[in-house]
This record gives sequence, C-alpha cells and structure tokens, in this order.
Amino acid sequence: PAFKSSTTELAMKSETSRLQFIQQSIAAATAFTLLPTPANAAKYGSFGAGSPEVLDPATAIIDDEILKSAPVQKAFASVKTYKDSVASMKASLAANSQADIGPAIRKELDFVALRADLNTLNSAFDEDTQRGTDRLVRLIMQDVTELETANKQKPGVPRSEIRLTIMCGKLEKLNKAFSDYLAFV
Repeated sequence: PAFKSSTTELAMKSETSRLQFIQQSIAAATAFTLLPTPANAAKYGSFGAGSPEVLDPATAIIDDEILKSAPVQKAFASVKTYKDSVASMKASLAANSQADIGPAIRKELDFVALRADLNTLNSAFDEDTQRGTDRLVRLIMQDVTELETANKQKPGVPRSEIRLTIMCGKLEKLNKAFSDYLAFV
C-alpha cells in the first residue's frame, strides 16, 4: 500500500511538471511572437542599418611593403583605369542615349581581370580591413553583371528613357563602388 501511494504521488508530480512545461513553452512562444524586437535591416539610402563589415577607410590597416610591390601597384593602376572607364561609358551615354556600350563593358571591365586586380589590391590590407573591402569587391562584381544585363537591347529597338535612366543609375552605382574601394588605399 505504501508503495502504491508513492507511485501515485510521483505520477501526479510528473503530470504537473508536464503541464507546467507545456504552459511555459506556450508562454515563451507567445512572447517571442508578439513582443516587438528590433529589425535587422540592410542599409537602403538614408534608412536601415549599415553592414557591420564595412569599415571606415581612415581606419584601414595597409601593409606598405605589399602595397609598394609591383603586382599590387599594377592592380591599383588597373582599378583606377576601371573607374575611368565607367566615367567614359557614362559620358558616352550622356552624349548618345542609344550608344552601345556592351563591347566596352566586356573589354574594359573584363570580369576575370577585374576580379584578379581587385583581389591582388585587396592583399595589401590586413584581415579586418579585407572583411570590409571584400563586400565592396562583391558589390563591384555584381554591379558589372547588372550593367551588362541592363545594356542588352533588341536589335533595331531604341533605348527608352526608362532604360537610359537605369543604365545611368547602374554606372553611377558602379562609379561610387569603385570610389569607396579606392578610398581604402
């Protein structure tokens, strides 16, 4: 008899603890669902949170010995040339809204050479600075791809004002990305 009553008490305690567990679980799920928490949004224009990886160029740590090396200096000059090419393409579009800049994009912003030059120049930075500049490198590469896609036009069909605005916007975005990247050197 004593054994049976202690088993019954233990069973009631475990049922109570299961009930408490379920109640606490429901309360926690409700709290996580209904209570407001800050949103971790990306930076879009003047609102949102900036990337924690992008650093201030003034705090960049550069290895001067690597920066002075011939391959890095060649890559640095090439990146400046890429930026000038973007400005030239923008001027071409301003002068002639129907200008086909596709060949210039493929020749002057060659994807493989551009990536190699950006990565070579990036080697002059320390690891912490590279986390910020790597994001800029990805942005530049994405912008080149978007620019080439936006430039595609059916033969014989003139470029509309909307497409021209998109092209100019892509070129401006690419120019800013190059400027932001070069600010680290």
